[in-house]
Amino acid sequence: MVTLEQLQAGIVIPVDKPRQWTSFQAVNKIKSVVRNTYGLKKFKIGHAGTLDPLATGLLLVCIGKATKTIPQLQDGDKVYTGTLVLGATTPCYDLERPVDHYFPFEHINAELLNETVRQFTGTILQVPPMFSAVKIDGQRAYEYARTDDPSVTIQPKPVNVYSFEITAFREGSTHNAPAAPHTPSPQDIPSKNLYQHPLGEVPAHLPQADFRIHCGKGTYIRSLARDLGEALGSGAFLSALRREQVGSYSIADAIQLDDVASYLHNLA
Repeated sequence: MVTLEQLQAGIVIPVDKPRQWTSFQAVNKIKSVVRNTYGLKKFKIGHAGTLDPLATGLLLVCIGKATKTIPQLQDGDKVYTGTLVLGATTPCYDLERPVDHYFPFEHINAELLNETVRQFTGTILQVPPMFSAVKIDGQRAYEYARTDDPSVTIQPKPVNVYSFEITAFREGSTHNAPAAPHTPSPQDIPSKNLYQHPLGEVPAHLPQADFRIHCGKGTYIRSLARDLGEALGSGAFLSALRREQVGSYSIADAIQLDDVASYLHNLA
């Protein structure tokens, strides 16, 4: 079992964050386990790289002096897999909000998709999502998004995308396509639901594409989805996202949140 001295000297716990959990909730779960196991009231704990609530996968939780390594861990390359829905958009570029607009998608095929993703490799300029934790004048962007203030914008920043691969493509169908949806206003959606529950569903008629992305720090996969949709002359959003790797850490080494106590017990 990890001794108290080893814990305070610093350990990194790679966990597989479940869907619909915030990164903060995952850290709090581990904090509770550590408190109960070691009888600690105060200790340093944090995570390297936030995952959106609807994303799953590798979350590095640092304890003790390992929290000092968080900036270095966050600088590591990331690998993500997931699914894109084409022909529609949502305000936050994933399923946290329902579809707000539909677009033509009949012209999209596997060849066009593979050709278009090449535009998004290398060093590219990217605008982070408005529904994100990016700070604007000291305030989180999602706070501005709740007010729907069009005067507030996020500046683009350079990010590195080393590879963007489409691993599967499923064609859509124009049969039984729904009518254009009502675009909900911020007043329609209680703020307590933000980053907690998926409010949208994937319309069955839309095409979908699975992907694998290897990228550098600060890359928003939701923004890549938005930009790819525009480049295709259509729309796109994420329906699934999983982080497979952070630096030298792999999802293959990650544990479930319910297994943290046994992990600490078995760690030499």
